[in-house]
Amino acid sequence: MTQTNQPMLKGYSQAFWVSNLVELFERMAYYGVFIVLTIYLSTILGFNDIEASIISGLFSGGLYLLPIFTGAYADKIGFRKSMLIAFSLLTIGYLGLGILPSLLQASGLVEYGETTVFHGLQQSNEPWLIAPVLFVIMIGGSFIKSIISASVAKETTTENRAKGYSIFYMMVNIGAFTGKTIIDPLRGVVGEKAYIYINFFAAAMTLAALIAVYFFYKSTKTAGEGKSMSEIFQGFKRITTNWRLLILILIVTGFWMVQHQLYATMPKYVIRLAGETAKPGWIANVNPFVVVCLVSLITRLMAKKSAIFSMNIGMFLIPLSALVMSLGNVFKVEFFSTISNITLMMVLGISIQALAECFISPRYLEYFSLQAPKGEEGMYLGFSHLHSFLASIFGFGISGVLLSKYCPDPTLFATRAEWEAASVNAHYIWYYFAAIGLVAAFALLIFARVTKKLDKQKIK
Repeated sequence: MTQTNQPMLKGYSQAFWVSNLVELFERMAYYGVFIVLTIYLSTILGFNDIEASIISGLFSGGLYLLPIFTGAYADKIGFRKSMLIAFSLLTIGYLGLGILPSLLQASGLVEYGETTVFHGLQQSNEPWLIAPVLFVIMIGGSFIKSIISASVAKETTTENRAKGYSIFYMMVNIGAFTGKTIIDPLRGVVGEKAYIYINFFAAAMTLAALIAVYFFYKSTKTAGEGKSMSEIFQGFKRITTNWRLLILILIVTGFWMVQHQLYATMPKYVIRLAGETAKPGWIANVNPFVVVCLVSLITRLMAKKSAIFSMNIGMFLIPLSALVMSLGNVFKVEFFSTISNITLMMVLGISIQALAECFISPRYLEYFSLQAPKGEEGMYLGFSHLHSFLASIFGFGISGVLLSKYCPDPTLFATRAEWEAASVNAHYIWYYFAAIGLVAAFALLIFARVTKKLDKQKIK
């Protein structure tokens, strides 16, 4: 086995590559489940749109809030122990998502098949058994959010960090693409049971990651391990009083609120408007496919530009993506006989969204990692995900309200004509998110100019 203190593959250590490998497995698991989580909550457990959106938003938000604390704890106990804890919890949690429906069916409250038939489940309290299961996944996932990106920071240098994060982000999106690919073929074979079975696939992936960490992850980068609670508190104080990082997080939240609609709004939107044969998993896969193809190229093109400059380009692309998504419901004449306007415009909009991600996400992580003192990478990279906590809470919450208002559940209407009348302005949903993205883009532009001016004054 290659020693961890020897460079591997163009200067990256074994710990770097193992971190990226297990990130690939974890993303396959997470996105396979998350792309249909709101549908799972509604179709399998009987929650309505607003309830499903709130639960999904709180779950996603928790995944991005807790890394602030789990990241600091990971710095203290070491990344290997933290990964073992994380993947153990994730495996248990995903198994729980797969087993829970069987328990509900055994109680006679629901019957699962190609379609779900409820026998009182929606009126009972049993669906809320999902809460502790999601909490276990939330804890495990929150460790991963901070550990893997922080491990990349530990295992790279200032010179190769931007490239290291582009490799990391490419692995994230290969995992996302693969995970999302599973659900649509599975749905075609077993119908709505696919929303149950996908969880067993996720559990297998996180178990594979657990095994890989146990046998292969070893690192000589141990700065920060064994620190006292006082030292952890001082680190918290430094990061929570860094106004630049706090403002940047708030601004980038606007981008992620739009990006999160890939999971909060898009699956129900396309199925309701384009029909049950629509394939939201394949549509969502446009995002990671474009990122995998372009992220390394864009990172190279932006290599001599600052992280903020690169992010600015992406921020102005994101409102455009939302506007393009809205066009599917505007044009009444179908452009192609083989693909609906809803699907076509969603694919084009998601492609633009993915391009924006290529400019923003790797450089954002790089920016945060360069602010982190040695031994505090976990805390800082955990803190960097705070934007997705805010985006999840507000993005999913807004999504549930907008879906109910502009694109409601067809089963709530007596006739198709009544539903069509109620959803004629479904595209308005995307106007709200375009406005959010545009405000965030101008805010980052102002942030860049103000901070640049302040830095020049310091030099003087």
